[in-house]
Amino acid sequence: MDYLPLPDSAARHFIDASTVFGEHARTQQESRRFEGGMYWKRQGSYEYLVRTGKDNRQHRLGERSVETEQVYAEFTQRKHALQERLRSLRSALTEAERMNKAVKVGRVPVTVIAVLQALDGAGLAAHFTVVGTHALYAYEAAAGVRIVQGALATQDVDLLWGARKRVRFLTDLQKTQTSMLGVLRRADRSFQRKEGQSETAINDKGFEVDFLRRMAEGDDPHPYRFSDDEGDLWPVQALRANRLTQAAPFEHIVVGANGKMAHMKTIAPADFVAFKLWLATQAPQREPAKRRRDQRQADIVQSLLDEGLLV
Repeated sequence: MDYLPLPDSAARHFIDASTVFGEHARTQQESRRFEGGMYWKRQGSYEYLVRTGKDNRQHRLGERSVETEQVYAEFTQRKHALQERLRSLRSALTEAERMNKAVKVGRVPVTVIAVLQALDGAGLAAHFTVVGTHALYAYEAAAGVRIVQGALATQDVDLLWGARKRVRFLTDLQKTQTSMLGVLRRADRSFQRKEGQSETAINDKGFEVDFLRRMAEGDDPHPYRFSDDEGDLWPVQALRANRLTQAAPFEHIVVGANGKMAHMKTIAPADFVAFKLWLATQAPQREPAKRRRDQRQADIVQSLLDEGLLV
C-alpha cells in the first residue's frame, strides 16, 4: 500500500485542532473590519465622530447624534468582544499546535507551512495555488491517511500564480508595502532569488519556492516581474499551466511537522491525476525518474478517489 490510515488518536485530534484553527481564522478575518478605532472630536461647538484606520487615516462619520452614538457603541462593543475572543482562541490554538506535534498529526515541511502562513497574512493567498507534489499533503489530510514518504520527498514547492487577476494582485501586493520576495522573507529571512533562475526563491537550507504562471495569452504581460523591485521574482511560463488555472479548486487545512497549521489551496484530486498522467506519458523532455514518480502519484490519488476517501 502507498498509504495507511491515520491513527485514531491523531485523526480525532486533527478534527478538533482544525475546528480551533478555522474559528481562529474566521474571527481574525472579522476583526480586521474593526482595525483602527473611533473617537469623538470637537471643533468649536461642533462635535463629530471620527473613524481611524490602521494606517491612521481619518474619516468623519457625522455629527454627534443618536445614530452616531449607536454606531460608536456598536463598534467599540464588537471590537472588544472580538479582541477577547481572539485572545481565548490564540490560547486554544497554541495548545492545539502543541498537541499536533505531540501526537504527530502533521508532517508538512515547516517551510511550506511558513510560506502559506506568510501569503495568508499578507492577503495574497487567493492569488496562488499549490501544484505538484505538495498537493498530496492536502489530499492525505482530507482522506485521513498517510501517504508513503517516498512519494512525497521533494525540496521545492510550486506556486501557480493567477495571471488573470493581476490587477487585483498588484493592488493587494502594494498593500503589503514590500515585494513578493519580501513576503517570502516573512516566512524565512534567508530566502533570496536563486542565481540564474529568477522564478525561484531559495533559503539557506536549499528549499526552493518556484513561481509558475500560464503561457502568455491575450494582453498578458510577459516577461512579468511581481513588483518594481529589481530583485523581485518573475513567474515562469509552464506548459499546460492554463489547464491548472481552470481546474476546480480544492482547499484543506494541513499540519506541519512542528504542529503549526495552514490553509492549503490546490486543485481538485481528479485534475491532479489528469495532470500527473500527462506529465508521466506526454510531457516533452521529462526525465524518466520524474515520469515514474508522476505515475506513482497519479495512481495514489486515483486510489483514494476510487475508495471514496476523496471526492
